[in-house]
Amino acid sequence: MKVPFLDLNAQNAPLRAEIDRAIAEVIDSSAFAGGPFVARFEEEFAAFCHCKHAIGVGNGTDALWLALLAKGVGPGDEVITVPSTFMATAEAISYCGATPVFVDIDEDTYTMDPEKLEAAMSPWTKAIIPVHLFGQMADMDPILQFAHERGLAVVEDSAQAHGATYKARTAGSIGDAGCFSFYPGKNLGAFGEAGAVTTNDDVLADRIRTLRDHGQTKKYHHTMVGWNCRMDGIQGAVLAIKLRHLAKGNSLRRAHASHYEQAIRSTAGSGVITPITSPEREHVFHVYAVRVQNRDAVMKHLNEQGIGCGIHYPIPVHLQEAYSDLDYGPGSFPVAERCASEFLSLPMYPELTPEQVNGVVAALEEAVTGTGVAPIASTGVTADLVALSHA
Repeated sequence: MKVPFLDLNAQNAPLRAEIDRAIAEVIDSSAFAGGPFVARFEEEFAAFCHCKHAIGVGNGTDALWLALLAKGVGPGDEVITVPSTFMATAEAISYCGATPVFVDIDEDTYTMDPEKLEAAMSPWTKAIIPVHLFGQMADMDPILQFAHERGLAVVEDSAQAHGATYKARTAGSIGDAGCFSFYPGKNLGAFGEAGAVTTNDDVLADRIRTLRDHGQTKKYHHTMVGWNCRMDGIQGAVLAIKLRHLAKGNSLRRAHASHYEQAIRSTAGSGVITPITSPEREHVFHVYAVRVQNRDAVMKHLNEQGIGCGIHYPIPVHLQEAYSDLDYGPGSFPVAERCASEFLSLPMYPELTPEQVNGVVAALEEAVTGTGVAPIASTGVTADLVALSHA
């Protein structure tokens, strides 16, 4: 059985006629950069996130960068985040002129470990970016308490968490700002690049709107040095349509995750750690990442069986060559490094069928039990992996 890692055609095909009409409206009105279609989406997305404001921007990296700039992050400042994330989280900090400072993750949720924050704090710390990795929100209450007691900004990296909740509060509505990516493969995906910043702070929202449009408060009147980070009209029109289907899509993702969990646990999968959803959080499973031994061999077997899979992310940010000047080395963040060596992302999208999930699990079991693949050298997984899988 062939199962693609992601099937955007299956998602877009049922909406094609409606999307075609919406794009035609954009073309007919020539509202290509910003404009009414973006404004409509901003209003609807703000309501979805239970926020006063949503500001459409060019991509998720823009969202992070502008949110930090609007909070006054600049040269000489430090921003605390995690190494288990896509590079954009750290890049946004660097492009403010600030320095990323990393803390390790919690081994159950793969999100920021609040207990590590104190050791990372310095006189130059200006903000914290918790990353809601794979679709599960970070443990926000202790992070917010730590930040508020020290006068730090909190910017949620919600790029993978559209619709996720923490104690009934929606991603992007808890910190000073929330930053979303609408890259095509996300739970809410555009037809290209797009992003948004959400916030309940009127002043912050106005500042971000000004920054995204060359620092203009009105045409040709520039009150600050900004940049061109506007959302395209076509993306706003497409996203408004897809937003109506997001809650159902997230519900289907959770159903598939439950199916994966039950199927993997009911078989011999002693070498597989499945994702844990922390109490009082609602996961939206942008990525369904398991942890396995001998990942390269497992991945090779899955590919040979026609099962698409991926790795999110193979090299933690602190070990990337681009950040070698920060002098972090192997062993600096052992949980993040161990997880990075074990993560294997299985197919996850609303349109998966039960038969496809069963096919993925069958191929996975062949690989991890050795019936379908010869063992290769360990990728550094400790004996704890097997013990955890039986917990």
